[in-house]
Amino acid sequence: MSGAVPFNTIRRMLVDDLEGVLHNERRAYSHPWTEGIFKDALSSGYECWLLLCEEQNIGHGILSFAAGESHLLNVCVNPEQQGKGFGRVLVEHLLLRARDRKVQSVFLEVRASNLAAYSLYLDLGFNDIGVRHDYYPAFSGREDALVLAKELIYE
Repeated sequence: MSGAVPFNTIRRMLVDDLEGVLHNERRAYSHPWTEGIFKDALSSGYECWLLLCEEQNIGHGILSFAAGESHLLNVCVNPEQQGKGFGRVLVEHLLLRARDRKVQSVFLEVRASNLAAYSLYLDLGFNDIGVRHDYYPAFSGREDALVLAKELIYE
């Protein structure tokens, strides 16, 4: 990749954005978040962000904060736009938001089968810290989540 990902802006998500957010979420995931979950995230003061390309919503990311830690709850890129570096842009933005809040650690779970996301997280400095067995719903049974963490260092 040449380094520069073409996008117009990353901005805060609004309730009015949920139709497009849900469209991407339902296309990208077998077990997507519901509208209610997104509304709860927005009303709880989580960091909820949209990635727009030519004014079209192509992705979103959600980050929560508590007790000096942060949890990357959701990163989603429209399947037609995946593989172009947009997921990296979203995660890097969320990590900047965590730094702005001076958190020490960022945690996340990723499906064991989601090798592209897992590889991205490792490349961004996350480390494996555990496994949550049967964490995610799957079409047949449940799927493990890999738990990752990144320590943020301040000078």
